[in-house]
Amino acid sequence: MVTLVRPKRKIPHTNCIVSDPVPIPHKYYQSGDVIVAGILSQLYIFSKTMDFHQKPSTDLFYDTEVVTQLYQHILSLVFAVKEINENPQILPNLTLGLHIYNSNFIASWTYHASMEIFSTQGKLIPNYNCDTENNLVSVIGGPDSEVCIHMAAILSIYKIPQPLFDFGPTFLCHWASPPEMFTYGSASEMNRKTQAISYHQMFPDVQRQYKGILQLLLHFQWTWIGVVYDNDNNGERFIQDALPIFSQRGICFDYIERFPVITSITDIDKMVTEGLNMYEVIIESITNVCIIYGEIETMIFVRLFPMISKHEDVAIKERGRVYIMTAQMEFTSFSFQKNEDIDLLHGALSLAVHSKVVPRFTEFLQLTNATNEIQDSFIQVFWEEAFGCFFSGSMVDRQERVSCTGEEKLENLPASLFEMSMTSHSYSIYNAVYAMAYALHNMLSFQSKKKKSVREATQSLLAQHLWKLNRFVEIISFNNSVGEIVFFNQNGEMETGFDIINWVTFRNLSFLRIKVGDIQPLSLTEKTFTISKESIIWPKWFKQIQPFSLCNDHCHPGYRKAKKEGKPFCCYDCLPCPGGKISNQKDMDNCFQCPQDHYPNGEQNLCILKYVTFLSYEEILGITFTSLIIIFSIITILLLWLFIKHNDTPIVKANNETLTYILLITLLLSFPCALLFIGQPHQWTCLLRQVTFGIIFSVAVSSILAKTIIVILAFMATKPGSRIRKWMGKRLGLSIVLLCSFIQTIICIVWLSTSPPFVDVDMYSMPKEIVLMCNEGSTVMFYCVLGFMGFLAIISFIVAFLVRKLPDTFNEAKFITFSMLIFCSIWLSFVPTYLSTKGKYMVAVEIFSILCSSGGLLAFIISPKCYIILLRPDLNNKDQLRRGRI
Repeated sequence: MVTLVRPKRKIPHTNCIVSDPVPIPHKYYQSGDVIVAGILSQLYIFSKTMDFHQKPSTDLFYDTEVVTQLYQHILSLVFAVKEINENPQILPNLTLGLHIYNSNFIASWTYHASMEIFSTQGKLIPNYNCDTENNLVSVIGGPDSEVCIHMAAILSIYKIPQPLFDFGPTFLCHWASPPEMFTYGSASEMNRKTQAISYHQMFPDVQRQYKGILQLLLHFQWTWIGVVYDNDNNGERFIQDALPIFSQRGICFDYIERFPVITSITDIDKMVTEGLNMYEVIIESITNVCIIYGEIETMIFVRLFPMISKHEDVAIKERGRVYIMTAQMEFTSFSFQKNEDIDLLHGALSLAVHSKVVPRFTEFLQLTNATNEIQDSFIQVFWEEAFGCFFSGSMVDRQERVSCTGEEKLENLPASLFEMSMTSHSYSIYNAVYAMAYALHNMLSFQSKKKKSVREATQSLLAQHLWKLNRFVEIISFNNSVGEIVFFNQNGEMETGFDIINWVTFRNLSFLRIKVGDIQPLSLTEKTFTISKESIIWPKWFKQIQPFSLCNDHCHPGYRKAKKEGKPFCCYDCLPCPGGKISNQKDMDNCFQCPQDHYPNGEQNLCILKYVTFLSYEEILGITFTSLIIIFSIITILLLWLFIKHNDTPIVKANNETLTYILLITLLLSFPCALLFIGQPHQWTCLLRQVTFGIIFSVAVSSILAKTIIVILAFMATKPGSRIRKWMGKRLGLSIVLLCSFIQTIICIVWLSTSPPFVDVDMYSMPKEIVLMCNEGSTVMFYCVLGFMGFLAIISFIVAFLVRKLPDTFNEAKFITFSMLIFCSIWLSFVPTYLSTKGKYMVAVEIFSILCSSGGLLAFIISPKCYIILLRPDLNNKDQLRRGRI
């Protein structure tokens, strides 16, 4: 254990009993009526002879590594106090002083400093102060979250009623509580209600930072990333709270690595080994983006690993990647890193608590030198390390150093050693001091209304230990020197946003932080995230082209994602959409069907409107059919005219000329009947086409059947004593035709009465077409019509086949047999062809069958007679017919 208090002794001429404290090397005192105390971590202890968590002795003090960049935090606090004291409008009757303590990121030093702020200057008597001035009004702690935790533990015990400003990154400071309180998890609201200290964070709600990082990743479509985080409560909270949200938004992680922790000098080798292993994982990853979630000292370790890999001769080849750093981080480095390159940061993006340029601060830094700041015990150590010089009496190693004049200029230092512009952390300190001053001003103004004089009000306020100051801080709202409004939300967090910073490095170890976007508080604007892609300088590896960080290429439209086994969800294969489906966006999980009136294009990434189609007169197929119909109709008319002209010849009168005329007339009607199947379907054409076709062909086939039956009867009538002669004549043929036609007509009437045909739209048969068609209504009735017609044709074929060789002069059964064979073949092949055809080609199949079957009857029954009439008139007489020459 480290003893913080030496044996007590009495101070002469006073009643104060004090003990000599163990000296803390770095302090900054400036007296005043009221004091702002700062417990700031400024130095890293890096000794080879001590435990990292043990307070060093005076002899070991200079065995340290100075982080020169953090000295700006001290100067920003000093600058803010100086500005307030020079402004008579804020604290006109009070002088603001400051006490700054360096905790060196060590818990014991933080506890020591926390107790010393309650003691007389230079005397460690906790909770006892003999000074008549230097009344403590606020404590500013940071930048590390551990500092806040350790500091709050002491402040809670002593129940300081003034606000504790935390300009560090964490809400863990809220966890401090009086001894009787226990906390776990993130029950900060419960602590806030029960403990005496009021906490106010200069760092915004950390959840807003999580959302900002997520928005940044989604904006650039970075879904395959790596994460490196600090091995502390903040880092664990980030992993537990933020990463599940990232995963829900489609982001997955190639690696999640934790920075190694060093607790003592004996662990350095272990830390180096773990660090190199972690660095090797990062370098070998194919991701182009890495999130670094850390605190202010994390930058040191980020820069440390590439340097160690060189000295350890580890063959690691760095490739370009975009590092995204959190707002807690700033550029920090050990002194031995000051000559190391900073190319690793070129093109990096980081969040930073929103800040603006404070012009007078740069002037203040330009006037700062080591000779004027007598009260500042930090400055000489900083000066020696920053400028590489030494002061007389200094214990630093003077090798390769020159003597310090104290007049060196800070603006001559590269940004990697010291920045002349106010950083976001310094800006938070600056606002914290002003918030306290304005709250105190408001309290004084309120108190002065009740007192006789301003001085009496001031003394009364100080005598009451400023216990009412908390409520004034809670409701404070003011415009700072650059015109920005400062106020706290109900959770004690500063209501501000984040700037998105792009890091640009140079060979002379300087760098620029360029603001390329911001994340605004929700209360100020609806558009919380803005960024300018054009302003971003990317790492050199990417040649100023926006990098992509994906596990694999996007699935383009026309493809869908398919999960890879054993890989995170953002790693997938791209498979083409199945037939009939499309995907019209990148990385779609599933393809989808086009609407009914659309069809997918060849790339399957777009739905195209189907065009309406039917067998029209204008297309080639329609023109061909129409031409054939006209030709066959003309031929039939000519044949009918020829038969009428030669109606008195034996060849016309043979086999019942009435049935021949009926056949010719029905064939003449059958050809134009096919026209009902061409053109845009209408309700009347749908009703007529199949019924007309069925009845006409039934009449034609029944007339052929009648002819065949008459042949049989004619043969049987030639036998002596046959009674069949009385059945011979025209009446028999007409009776057969009428009977068959009547049956077919009844079938059609039943069809039209029960389920008639109607105009329909077929959207599915053809992939690119909407087919206008006639729905047959009742498919059963349609096939009944075809079936009856086929039945007549088969009977005709069978009867004609049986009588084809009868020795009758007037026997035309051979022609009927062949024509019926053709007729039946056509319509038997029609059925499967019709069922297998789609769209308008179904209609074409039926028209073709009608023309072929009608043409077959015309060719094989009528044309032999025409041959005799036209070409062999010598055979057209009774003598030739009796000899059987026909």
